[in-house]
Amino acid sequence: MKISKGALQDVIIIEPRVFEDSRGLFFESFNSETWKLQGLPYEFVQDNQSYSSKGVLRGLHFQQGAHAQGKLVRVISGRVLDIAVDMRPESPTFGKWEFYDLDAKTNKMVYIPTGFAHGFLALEDSIFSYKCTAGYNKESEGGIIWNDPKLNIAWPIEEPNVSEKDLILPTFDSYFE
Repeated sequence: MKISKGALQDVIIIEPRVFEDSRGLFFESFNSETWKLQGLPYEFVQDNQSYSSKGVLRGLHFQQGAHAQGKLVRVISGRVLDIAVDMRPESPTFGKWEFYDLDAKTNKMVYIPTGFAHGFLALEDSIFSYKCTAGYNKESEGGIIWNDPKLNIAWPIEEPNVSEKDLILPTFDSYFE
């Protein structure tokens, strides 16, 4: 397993060791003991999976307070452009964002800690999976509009397929006024 840091403070990129032969491939996507020994987050309480058609943009979502979630994200099939936005005012990367190109060929994973908004754009029809460090709590959910002018995210699509719920999310600045 190869572990590297993203450009945003505390984001971790994990590239598993993939064993491939004429039959297909195998890799260990998670092992709590291995992750603990590597100093990686290893206590997850909920797994989620979604399917998105090409052009679907989900996010930018987060959970607040006691229900804040760290997420270990990966693609099971297809390809997505994953994004994390640092919402921690005390962080040196506060207000910054970073894309991660995730696909089912490389099996690269990203750990996005609590205090970040998260989303993704399906570049192909995709099955997306994420492990969470806390369970979902409706009263604690929050989000930022995908095309927030202050964040100025360089999405590689002009008109993504976005849910009605995500189209009315507030701006980044509205959380810090």
